[in-house]
Amino acid sequence: MNISREIAPHLPYLRRFARALCGSQKSGDAYVVATLEALVADIDAFPTNMSAKAGLYHLFMASWSSIALNVEDRPDDDLSAAQRNVSLLTPRSRQAFLLRTVEGFSIDDVANILSIAPQEVDGLIAQAGREIAERVATDVLIVEDEALIAQDIEFIARDLGHQVIGVARTHKEAIELASGRRPGLILADIQLADGSSGLNAVNEMLQSFDCPVIFITAFPERLLTGERPEPAFLISKPYKVDTVKATISQALFFERKATHVA
Repeated sequence: MNISREIAPHLPYLRRFARALCGSQKSGDAYVVATLEALVADIDAFPTNMSAKAGLYHLFMASWSSIALNVEDRPDDDLSAAQRNVSLLTPRSRQAFLLRTVEGFSIDDVANILSIAPQEVDGLIAQAGREIAERVATDVLIVEDEALIAQDIEFIARDLGHQVIGVARTHKEAIELASGRRPGLILADIQLADGSSGLNAVNEMLQSFDCPVIFITAFPERLLTGERPEPAFLISKPYKVDTVKATISQALFFERKATHVA
């Protein structure tokens, strides 16, 4: 097996996972690099009893658990704060939750990645869901031009206990809604009805206030380029309801706690 060729398609998604886990693009990428360096140093360390993608994530988790990287970040993306958040808010349950509901691994794959029994994975995911649900409730702005998808996303958000302040189909509508009532979470597509960019609308809104953003798009490759800051929370269409629910909880849980860490 040509390992480099097998794992290459999965690296953008590993970077997404690393950012969500570490709370920082820079520190997440540093752990991905450390994982690849460890693989180059010992190619035989790559597991042969699982798929290439699962094996790559297994090696990443081994690196993340055993290596303390000294990465200098911007003040609002401080690695020491991120590390404290991870130690307090990202136990085994959150790792399992992310791997299963955001990355889409099977229960058996998650068990192999984390080197635990499948029954333990089920328990960790249930535990994470309960812990997160107890801590998050906010105002949500949906930026989506397809009516049926917007309605579905609104139902998902309300089902989690959040208040939807509005649905915007265009850049202008998004800015107007956000200026009237600042949301605590934005769920946005990147291609809107008037041909404008949801990414541009989000960037404009975030000049006035801070809140977590989840992009839900049929074009994830437009955001996973490695050429500019990328979203930690990105869902590909067609999406699964459980994935959207999990990502909303993860985004709010991490961002709310990170805001209050000294």
